[in-house]
Amino acid sequence: MSATQRPEPPFDTPQQNTVPGRTADMKPKPDHGEQSYKGSGRLAGKATVITGGDSGIGRAVAIAFAREGADVLISYLDEDDDARETARWVEEAGRRAVLLRGDITDSAHCDEIVQRAVTAFGKLDVLVNNAAYQMTHDSLDDISDEEWDRTFDINIGAMFRITRAAVRHMRPGGAIVNTTSINADKPNPGLLAYATTKGAVQNFTAGLAQLLAEKGIRANCVAPGPIWTPLIPSTMPPEKVEKFGSQVPMKRPGQPAELAPAYVMLASDESSYISGATIAVTGGAPIL
Repeated sequence: MSATQRPEPPFDTPQQNTVPGRTADMKPKPDHGEQSYKGSGRLAGKATVITGGDSGIGRAVAIAFAREGADVLISYLDEDDDARETARWVEEAGRRAVLLRGDITDSAHCDEIVQRAVTAFGKLDVLVNNAAYQMTHDSLDDISDEEWDRTFDINIGAMFRITRAAVRHMRPGGAIVNTTSINADKPNPGLLAYATTKGAVQNFTAGLAQLLAEKGIRANCVAPGPIWTPLIPSTMPPEKVEKFGSQVPMKRPGQPAELAPAYVMLASDESSYISGATIAVTGGAPIL
């Protein structure tokens, strides 16, 4: 699908009552690069972990990584159908897919994600911290202590714990790619907790890049703008979903497939001098 053929708002997709939502219920269906992504061996032989790998950006990255020659552990919460579909695409590319269901707010599960990958693949070369949680609120009074803490625990706490476990196994040449957001620089007031965590992700990554440089491990961010994933109809009100993506210069949301090349670049050995960077994929909206 060319850029001129990408879906544009208004959208009429059903609201979803579970977070992070299911791909099958979306209209139009997101494009994860199933029919378009062509690999060229840029990640040949690499062992990788992707959190939130069942759908959305995570699925697109898993497909791209597999077609570039990587084996993939797909960490996900409870979206079994979506996770199995992602694994099918990885295996069709001739690579190994390992599925691991569980809640990344559990510290022991964070350690298990890394250990399962090392056991299955014999090593760990690339970690993609992509899983995230958000909810829309118009008032501070609508944000409970529990929700604020949960947003931080998923979006930055788990990232810290999984990264800590991963670095113990990574060799020089390893790469960590964290998903931040345009909200790190241009916070949406209706996504206050989420936007605040994404600022933390960007800061964490910048410090991590400096901390791990002596180990030969790189750390970078991808900052998506509005991307068409199941998280949107499951966490935003219908009037925002209908117009989703119209606020950026391209006047549409990005498709998950349009993010994958940035993750491939940052994970590949070709980016050996890139660390501490944030790559914006925002449909023309500048970030600071």
